[in-house]
Amino acid sequence: MKSKKQLSTADSSKFLLLGSIIAICIAFSPYLFYLYEIFPNGPIWENSFFTYESKYYQSINVAIWTYLGKITPLFLLLIWFFTCKHWWYHVILVPIVMYGYQLVVAFYQDAYMDESIFLDTNGLLYLAPFFIGILSIVYLIRIKVFDRVYGIDLTEIERENISPFSPFSDKEYKEIKDFRKDTGNNGDIQEEYYVKL
Repeated sequence: MKSKKQLSTADSSKFLLLGSIIAICIAFSPYLFYLYEIFPNGPIWENSFFTYESKYYQSINVAIWTYLGKITPLFLLLIWFFTCKHWWYHVILVPIVMYGYQLVVAFYQDAYMDESIFLDTNGLLYLAPFFIGILSIVYLIRIKVFDRVYGIDLTEIERENISPFSPFSDKEYKEIKDFRKDTGNNGDIQEEYYVKL
């Protein structure tokens, strides 16, 4: 019994440590964004490790401002994705991929300044297959979750041939037809009456 309690205390302290680190990272995210202010305003930045030249933005300060404008929300979205416990958390991948793509485009434009290859104009076309894949996965997960929560048997729905364009299923149409035969009326009964059934 004592080892179980010590184990749960160790697990809860790890959970508390991880939660504290995540909270500190989120709290300091505005400071991450405002790091651009420490960079020079000219087109070339020389230090003891490397030399960086901003070809597209013509200012290191503006280039870093652009990069951090993409990195900060990307960082927060990644934290949200890895800590989210909802069934729909895969949808968070859509803005993550979008910000990642924009970050790559910003780096590419500034590093190469190639006017013939402008990636950002067709960004949605490049990301559309990924978005469709993610939305399909999320919809399948939603169906499975609703199946477990509400006890819906998906094979029963398929067997009944429910049409999305009709207010009645094939089974209900068959019941209406049988009712008409039993009552002896040849279709004189109003459809509103059937809706009330």
